[in-house]
Amino acid sequence: MRIPVLSRGNQGDQHARLERPAQTRGKTVRIPVSGRRNRRTFAVIAGLVTAALALTACSGSGGKNAETQTPGVAAGQANTPRMKIIMVTHAPAGDTFWDIIQKGAQAAAVKDNVDLTYTADPDAPKQAALLQNAIDQKPDGIALTMPNPDALADGVAKAKAAGIPVVGLNAGVDEWKQMGLLEYFGQDESVAGQAFGDKLNSVGAKHALCVIQTQGQVQLEARCNGVKQTFRGQTEVLNVNGEDQSATQSTIQAKLQQDRSIDYVVTLGAPIALLAVQSVQGAGSSAKVATFDLNKSLVAAIKDGSIQWAIDQQPFLQGYLAVDSLWLYKYNGNYSGGSTAPVLTGPAFITKDNVDSVSTYADRGTR
Repeated sequence: MRIPVLSRGNQGDQHARLERPAQTRGKTVRIPVSGRRNRRTFAVIAGLVTAALALTACSGSGGKNAETQTPGVAAGQANTPRMKIIMVTHAPAGDTFWDIIQKGAQAAAVKDNVDLTYTADPDAPKQAALLQNAIDQKPDGIALTMPNPDALADGVAKAKAAGIPVVGLNAGVDEWKQMGLLEYFGQDESVAGQAFGDKLNSVGAKHALCVIQTQGQVQLEARCNGVKQTFRGQTEVLNVNGEDQSATQSTIQAKLQQDRSIDYVVTLGAPIALLAVQSVQGAGSSAKVATFDLNKSLVAAIKDGSIQWAIDQQPFLQGYLAVDSLWLYKYNGNYSGGSTAPVLTGPAFITKDNVDSVSTYADRGTR
């Protein structure tokens, strides 16, 4: 299976510079945007702008409105009536991947005159409770990640019964349609894993350690399973507690010390990849590290050779499209993929050969 690498010619990125959102766990972030009085020419996708974030308690009261225009990018705001969207994710505290999703969602909210609330918890029952809380607020739409679909099925059914459209993003590509979601934006994790396995074959790897940072999440398991399907060498899975950085690093290091035949560490998130580099060094191992997902620090690691490659699923785009799709559905009846096919945002390989094509956006915190 061949997946095209990302290059300057096909990336089409127009992301704005945005401030880093606050980290949340089981809390709510209201993302205020300026009101309808401040309307300029509406510039659809090109109009990527930023808003101030206000980290609040579960009451979700907003802070001071702010809007920043990126030089060279036309910015504007829809003149449609204000609508409310709630995004419910499984983001753990401290994972910069989710900062990027929030920024994409925030940019779309500013453009579309949306009152956006972001809420997250990695614990499945707690995420289900956040979904119920979102339904109780009777929003115009809900954007939902589904790492544990069974825990969220009842809430999705309740949202549908209440007439609230739900779109999926990031996790749940195999379940969104059967659960009745309107649309899905993300990466086919099985396809991405298979592409990763092919890449391991191409570099002559023999023994890969696939590190899962949150056990039981369907999208992470699909990645490792995909690697197993195409990698001709041995694939071993190691579960770690990704929210405990010290424990994660020491667990990977101990495994590498125990088994010197491991020549590639496959991680499923950028922060885990950077910890794995330290684990390799601490174990005195010759193993190399490659990963799924990207952030600013990982771009630097690819440039210096400590990370061999990353698969980018474009989280900014996932957050942006999830919010924008609900606005389009409400005001023009549009839905992408005809409610039968997901909108794929990845995978694309980022390597030392093409990393410069995304480094500017990674510096902004939007890739």
